[in-house]
Amino acid sequence: MSIQRTLQKYMDDWKTISSLDFCLITDENEVFVTTCSRSLPSEKKLSEFRESNALIMANTSRCLYKVLYKEEPAYILIVWGSGDSVPTIGELAVCQVQSLLEAYAEKNDKNTFMQKLLLGNYQEVEAFNRAKKLHISSTARRAVFLVETRQARDEHALATIRNIFSARTKDFITSVDDSGIIVIRELSSTESDEDMEDIAFMLVDMLGTEAMTQAWVSYSNTADDLLQLSNAYKEAKTAMEIGKIFYSEKNVFSYRKLGIGRLIYQLPVSVCEMFIQEVFGSESLDSLDSETLAIIRTFFENNLNLSETSRQLYVHRNTLVYRFEKIQKKFGLDLRTFEDALTFKLAMLVSGYVTYHKNGRS
Repeated sequence: MSIQRTLQKYMDDWKTISSLDFCLITDENEVFVTTCSRSLPSEKKLSEFRESNALIMANTSRCLYKVLYKEEPAYILIVWGSGDSVPTIGELAVCQVQSLLEAYAEKNDKNTFMQKLLLGNYQEVEAFNRAKKLHISSTARRAVFLVETRQARDEHALATIRNIFSARTKDFITSVDDSGIIVIRELSSTESDEDMEDIAFMLVDMLGTEAMTQAWVSYSNTADDLLQLSNAYKEAKTAMEIGKIFYSEKNVFSYRKLGIGRLIYQLPVSVCEMFIQEVFGSESLDSLDSETLAIIRTFFENNLNLSETSRQLYVHRNTLVYRFEKIQKKFGLDLRTFEDALTFKLAMLVSGYVTYHKNGRS
């Protein structure tokens, strides 16, 4: 929630409790938040008040207060009303506004610090000194989670994630570009990779039910100090990229568990294209229809078991045999044998990687 919306909520509550009207104006005499449509004091009076040494100026119908931030006037608070309690209520409101401004500024400072840290913009000494000033532990175990949805800058998803982690004051939720939402989670000494996987699946499920959006979540290895967070962020980004290329049927990707996709991802595209040409020759994977590809994937998932594949797909076993014979005739590979099945599976993964590059890594 922005500072403006937070202040508006507080002021609305103050009005409900006290029956007084409040208005906070900026240095340019623009209304920042208000509970009414009353006329403001003249610019001359506001200017005279700012230039004076007084922190409060009152008459029979209203009180003006200087709201300080870092010992400098930042806003003017106007309280309309009469009675002995008005000055006290106004002073309490000023204290609350100043506390909110300081808390919001500290939160923003921490957010900026974490963003720069993830991007590797700090030297070691500078990072630790800055963390100490912001009361951020430099030795806590942390992991970086990267959350992506179909919509860039998904505010609903961001609000949902903030709500999920609202009770965890030592976690950070931020972003450094349009690629997704970053959750920097502080881990307890007992939390393991399995616990992080549970968190990732929880995020996918919550965003699906609360924000009504499909989400993908990747996460890094653990980082034992602040400077390792930059590398952890790179790990989460790599896991997201590899996961979407090679494991499109999944929604959660761990940097620790990227399988053969990690190896293919390191290969030059030219080498991958040579491999595809060697396997498919003049044909291509695109020449197979979606139904045939679905049959092949199910067959692989069932460890080349024809009977189980037939049962799951409600297709007669002889129909599957006929399909595989057509594939063998087309590509020269009998998917019912382990070696040819392995070659075809690798070719499918490599083809996806090459297509990804041809489409501009989008």
